[in-house]
Amino acid sequence: MAPTTPQALLAARRPAATALAAAVLLAGVQFTLASGARADESPSTPPGTESTSPPPEVDGNAPGLKLRSGATLAPAKVLDIISVVESEGGDERREDTNENVKFALQAEVLFGKDSATLSSQANGRIAAIANEIKKQGTTKVRVFGFTDNLGTYAHGKVLSKQRADAVQKVLNQQLNDPSITYEIRGYSEDYPIADNSTEEGRKKNRRVEVSFPRGG
Repeated sequence: MAPTTPQALLAARRPAATALAAAVLLAGVQFTLASGARADESPSTPPGTESTSPPPEVDGNAPGLKLRSGATLAPAKVLDIISVVESEGGDERREDTNENVKFALQAEVLFGKDSATLSSQANGRIAAIANEIKKQGTTKVRVFGFTDNLGTYAHGKVLSKQRADAVQKVLNQQLNDPSITYEIRGYSEDYPIADNSTEEGRKKNRRVEVSFPRGG
């Protein structure tokens, strides 16, 4: 039998270590691809709320750009400036962009637990939103309901839609304007705005959003 040297032991272990490293690398690649696929299938904002402003026209040959030799200008994009104001305690949130105004009301200030019946304080909250809709003179209003990730997705879908319907009904009564059209949807746990692994985050995700274009 040939003598066993440290070099021989190292050579014998090297193929096994290489195979293990390859397996770990492959697992990492598969995980990354799976995560990317899920992200592509789930947009970050609900359909209908994306920016629709056309990008500005930029002359890629304008001397003022001072591009280095061989460089080209990427396609222009519109980046909305978002102003966010959140009430103390976080039960109400207002977002203003170049195009839209959006209010997010936590479910706890509008409904009882697992309920779509509006509470006594809900009308005042909704009235403030109705006044802003009148101020902006808009004719299209979106009312979207959302839940956290507790319970089944199907139950959350039904509950979030029922809550959106309840808020829209009061808005319609307060605005009393037949020229306004409404888009009402329930998204269950889709499109969270906070971490669902904590109760504080889940509380923010249980919400009804009312959004509308700025200035009509």
